[in-house]
Order: sequence, then structure tokens, then C-alpha cells
Amino acid sequence: MAEPRRVLLMVRELGAGGCERDLAKIARGLDRARFAPHVGCFRRGFREAELAAASVPVVEFPVRSFVSSSAAAGAWAMVRYLRRHAIGLVHCFDLPTDLFGIPVARACGVPAVVASRLWLAELIPSPREAHLLRMVERMADAVVVNSGAVRRELVERERLARGQVVLSHNGVDTGVFHPGCGARPAALENAGLVAGTACVLRPEKDVAALVTAFSRAFGGQFAARLAIVGDGPLRGELEALGEKLGIVHQCVFAGMQSEVAPWLRAMDIFVLPSLSESFPNALLEAMACGCAVVASRVGGTPELVTDGEDGLLFEAGDVAGLAARLARLAGDAELRRRLGSAAARRAREEFSIGRAVARLEALYAALMDGATASRQPTG
Repeated sequence: MAEPRRVLLMVRELGAGGCERDLAKIARGLDRARFAPHVGCFRRGFREAELAAASVPVVEFPVRSFVSSSAAAGAWAMVRYLRRHAIGLVHCFDLPTDLFGIPVARACGVPAVVASRLWLAELIPSPREAHLLRMVERMADAVVVNSGAVRRELVERERLARGQVVLSHNGVDTGVFHPGCGARPAALENAGLVAGTACVLRPEKDVAALVTAFSRAFGGQFAARLAIVGDGPLRGELEALGEKLGIVHQCVFAGMQSEVAPWLRAMDIFVLPSLSESFPNALLEAMACGCAVVASRVGGTPELVTDGEDGLLFEAGDVAGLAARLARLAGDAELRRRLGSAAARRAREEFSIGRAVARLEALYAALMDGATASRQPTG
């Protein structure tokens, strides 16, 4: 029996965030009879524990800046690791590792190299980084995207070959994220109705729109709670906004949680008001937990939520529209039940982690088989 093929999956940091979560799910889910996953990062983080529990080795390439000596040291460390472990494929999951890992893997002669574009172009920090990303994506054998919206950007705007761009929607672990009736977290145990979100508190998530819309729909209804799960640079501003709107006593800032599913199951209504998304993990996980979901109509979100069937959509930034949808759901328990049931079914049937892993396993095998075939003598 052939030995499992060794693949290195890379992300900047093993912490919070969608790319980090995607990598960890894929690394844990790969069929060990066919693949031996390794994980590379610039900084270690809390996800290392779950990878270790799944016997996935983690290596740190301590790059702190691309314009410092740490970049050269990290590149040499990566080259040594690739050669020592005979890595046959490198897959980079975020912008920093795309820019770093793809050129290093190519220079080292790794047979197959995969980039990822799991975000819309508007979130790339600078024109220089956008230019560099376009260059390294053309070095890759494939660029994995998680939404049709990003695929259209790459094919129509960036002129990547259609066959090079591989669509693989995110997957959710329905063994963890599923409907249930357990006790709510203590901070929510006396709530009559809970609306909430789970995300890193950054500007593009526009959680301020949710806080404002909640105040319009539920301000003064003391049994209603707004649960905000996650942390980030805007937490202080959001707490101040809740104070200004007079709803701070109704807001629960839960911070980062190692176990998000119990919080999602505690929410009657889950809201993702983002200004930019490709294919949001948090929304998919909330759907899998049976929440009635409300989301902004951006990026790949309409590929996940069909308005009126398994959730409600609104235009990004439309606080009045969001408040109206919150009020509608609050007053119609049957609608919440119907949307939540349909959402859980769709997540389970169309977006399971098993389906996502199988797609990437097929891609990895095809690229590595092709690389092997190209090295065979002819004639």
C-alpha cells in the first residue's frame, strides 16, 4: 500500500479568523490513509492544541516582517522543512502565506503549489499587496476560492484562467454545530429573546449596525438580549455605542469563546451585518445550529442564504432594514422556527465539512498525480 502523501497547509497564525478555522478543519479532516497533513505558520496560537489532538504536526516559520531578516530566516527554515519531510504539496490559506509560501515552495521545487483567495479584493490592505498577490497566484497550480463571487473577481477582473480557479465552499462540522436545547450560557439564562453575532470585531463586520438596529427593535424590552461573541479592535467603541443608545444593560459582550456552538444555540436570531464577506463560516455555523439568520447581501452570502427560504437578507449598511427584519422575526416564532429548520437542513446537506474535505482531497490528488506524470520519461 502506498504511503500517505505529505502536504503542508499554511496560515499566518493559528488563532481566530475564518482562514485559520478553515485550515484547521481541513487538516483534521484529511483521510490519513491518503494524506499526511503538516501545518506551517508564522505564529502559534490556540488552534495548535486541536491540531495536536488530531496528531497533525505544526511547524513555526518565525516571519515577523517581509522586510526584515526574519523573512530570510523563515524562508530557509521552510526550505529545510520541505526537503526533510519530502512535502509533495503546499497549500497557503491566507494573504501573508500566499505571498511568502508560494514563491518559497516554487523555488524549492515542491511538485504542487496551491494558493487561496478566501476574501474579496476590497479587503486587500494595499495596491502593492494586491499586485504581489496577482503575481504569486500565477505561480500556483491552482487558486482555491470559497465563493462564486471571488471566482468571478479572479476570472473576469484579474484574468486568471478559469481552469486554475477552483471553487470549494467552506464546510461545517455538524457533529459540533447542530440544533439543540441545552442550557443557555449563564449570561443569557434569563433572556426572553436573544439576537446575536459571532465574529472578530473589525470594521468590515459592521457590528455597529447590529447594535443600532437592536436598539431600534428592542430598546426598552428588558427581556431581550444582544449577544456579541468575539473580540477585536472595535470592542471598546461598540460598548460605548451600547451605552450611548441606552441598551448597555441588554448587551452581553462575551469575548472570545473556545466553544462557540453553545452560544449560537442560545441565539433565537443570528445576524451577520458585514460590509464584505466571501463565504462566512460564522453564518454557516449559525445555520447549522438552527438559528433564524439575518445577513447582509454581500459577496458570497447569497450563495449560502436564500432570502425567505432559509434566512433573511438585507442591504449592507441599511440599519432600518435590519431593524425591520429583527422586529419581524421577534414577533413571529413560527417564522423563526421555519427558517431555522431550513437553515440547519441546508447546512447539513449541502455544506458539510466532509464534502469540503473531499473536494480538496480530489484537487490535491489530481495536482500531485499530474506533477508525477510530468516527471515521467517519454518515448
